[in-house]
Amino acid sequence: MGSQEKYIRFETETGEQVSFFVLEQTMLAGVNYLLVTDSGEEEAEAYIMKEINTEEDTKVYEMVEDENVLEALSKVFEEILEDVDITF
Repeated sequence: MGSQEKYIRFETETGEQVSFFVLEQTMLAGVNYLLVTDSGEEEAEAYIMKEINTEEDTKVYEMVEDENVLEALSKVFEEILEDVDITF
């Protein structure tokens, strides 16, 4: 993403605010997914977040936990990013 670095803020169930760096995004079956990381390190933890539409027209994201969805999306993100190996 180069100079267009983008961060999103995520609120945990306990109300804690956590910022994530957006590595890439893709759409699958009409749903927007983000590949995010909590660090700029090469061996950083990666997460896939799903965009949820709300009545207020705001963007809300939740962590994807379904193993089948994670596996399918990790393959898509690996193809997009080429040099990235995603393991969960």
